[in-house]
Amino acid sequence: MVVLVMPDSRLPGLARVRGDLVVALTPAAVTLVVFAATLGHGWVDFDDNENFLGNPHYRGLGPAQLRWMLTGVIMGHWTPVTWLTHGLDYVLWGMNPAGYHLGNLLLHAANAALFGLLARRLLGAALPGAGPTSLGLGAVAAALLFAVHPLRAESVAWITERRDVLAALFYLLTTLAWLRAGASEGDQRRRWYLASIALFALGLLSKSMIVSLPLALLVLDVYPLRRLDLTAWRSPAARRVLLEKVPYLTLALAMVVITSLTYRASLPLTSLELYPPAARLAMAAYSLVFVPWKTLAPMDLRPMYELPPRVSLLDPPFLPALLAVAAITIVLVAARRRWPAGLAVWLAYAVTLAPVSGLAHAGPQLVADRFGYLPSLGFCLLLGAGVAMAAPQPRLARVVPLVAAAWIASLAAMTWWQVQIWRNTDTLFSYTLAVDPDCAWCRAQYGSALGNRGDVAGAIPHLQRAAELQPRSFRSQANAGLAFLRAGRAADALPYLDRAVALEPAHLDSVTNLGLALVAVDRAADAVPYLERARAARPDAAGPRIGLARAYTALGRPADADEQHRALQRLDAARATRPTR
Repeated sequence: MVVLVMPDSRLPGLARVRGDLVVALTPAAVTLVVFAATLGHGWVDFDDNENFLGNPHYRGLGPAQLRWMLTGVIMGHWTPVTWLTHGLDYVLWGMNPAGYHLGNLLLHAANAALFGLLARRLLGAALPGAGPTSLGLGAVAAALLFAVHPLRAESVAWITERRDVLAALFYLLTTLAWLRAGASEGDQRRRWYLASIALFALGLLSKSMIVSLPLALLVLDVYPLRRLDLTAWRSPAARRVLLEKVPYLTLALAMVVITSLTYRASLPLTSLELYPPAARLAMAAYSLVFVPWKTLAPMDLRPMYELPPRVSLLDPPFLPALLAVAAITIVLVAARRRWPAGLAVWLAYAVTLAPVSGLAHAGPQLVADRFGYLPSLGFCLLLGAGVAMAAPQPRLARVVPLVAAAWIASLAAMTWWQVQIWRNTDTLFSYTLAVDPDCAWCRAQYGSALGNRGDVAGAIPHLQRAAELQPRSFRSQANAGLAFLRAGRAADALPYLDRAVALEPAHLDSVTNLGLALVAVDRAADAVPYLERARAARPDAAGPRIGLARAYTALGRPADADEQHRALQRLDAARATRPTR
């Protein structure tokens, strides 16, 4: 990592290396301590079940696993490099979650070290008069704020978000290699430049969110590097700077296309009819305010900030967010000559957050803590700049670093507590529902998790509440009805299953379950049409035939019931002789 930092002529070689080691290793060591508790955590029924527990394809590094990693898409994500690291996890640890958590922790500690080195370089460019000690203190402060802030807990403590910390690793390495290329000449410059492009490609294959990196590099070209003068953007020097970004932009655009295709195929984007352009603008404004606000006041952080059924620019909290974004932008543009760092940080933050801001949206969330992992880097640099500027001033030299240290220490304590939320499924959703009892997605997710482990009685209140909160969601109605049916409460299941079928007539599981519930409450004649429809669509499914056998028996049609029993016997025999994989 040391070799990626541009040489600082103000330090002799050995002192420079020692300074780099301090700047890199201090935040990395603190990070390992703050997040060490994750090593005792397990899997959570929040995508871990689909990505890992129910997915045998990544388990190993053989030809079949590598082929799947290159082509497989789960929940809209195509992340072959991330899956490669999980294949290695499996080789080393099997299905022991401790090993997977260790991988996340080590990657985040490496990111803390790399950001410390990057912060030192950028602060040196922004504060050319600052001494090595001041820059070192500022870089350590910036890296610690980034690494131990509670907003990082989700990305590190959740195994599924390996893609966050891994993509960030390549993001930081790309930027450092790009800076080194800019400080080199001849063949060395070319080698660093090509290495930067290759690292960017690996980052894109870890998580597509980093597609905005080329735009962030352009912001750095303007400030603090001052390589690009916007008033002379047609000059030869400006053209060279712009042309330099073409390979990065080409890779980014290719990934945008791939991501769009994978999402459309496996995880449909949120409907523009439900959330039109004005709603998307409101969502984006709220997202832009969310990360800086939670950076300053990290209270009530939770795994799910649910997207409300209706979003309007005129409703709170969206209108205040839009006004705040407009005010911040106007003030920073007006102050750009006196304080260029403010506008540079704001622009870099906005372009980095853009892919997950809500302009293009998928999933149940409005915002997420993990979305701030990379976009928050600029805000951390502002703290580092404040510490570096205060260090040489006698009146501020002790006060500012001490205040910064106290703030970072308090954040680290909050992070240690926040990490405990992710210990297991019960701790995760117990906390989330305590903070937001009306989170319908959380109720449905936790209820399904309880039902899957056999705790149907515990699942019913959550699934019933989710159905009440989402009366237009066929899935919420279907899940509540299924839970009541499994509990032997068919009469209670009927209204939920009836609504589910009315909302989504083609959902055959709901059709089958409605038929079974009707049979159980002695309405066999009403059940037959539903069960016949399900049997016709799924002739090899047992559920509809079991229901039909019961219904025909209740209706006094023994011949028809016997036909269904014979069909079930044939299905059982076919399954028994089917070769196993």
